[in-house]
Amino acid sequence: MSASRSFSVTLTDDLANLVREKVAAGEYASASEVISDGLAALRERDRAVEDWLTARVGPAYDRMMQDPSAAIPADDLRRLLSEGSAGTEAGR
Repeated sequence: MSASRSFSVTLTDDLANLVREKVAAGEYASASEVISDGLAALRERDRAVEDWLTARVGPAYDRMMQDPSAAIPADDLRRLLSEGSAGTEAGR
């Protein structure tokens, strides 16, 4: 277990109530555990976004810059998305 440090934060009423509810329901032993778990989830989400940007967005941008004529116009992309077929066309 890593070292811990006391830290004071201010939460909105809604978030403070959510923390209290999680502890009262027995999902967590303390408010600190709720906050720690939430921050761990945030860290994981940030990593997932970074991985997606690196693995998918960056290479797609590079491909588009190499051949801008292969880009899909925004109106066409909206149509494809609304039709549910973007996975085949937009994923080039």
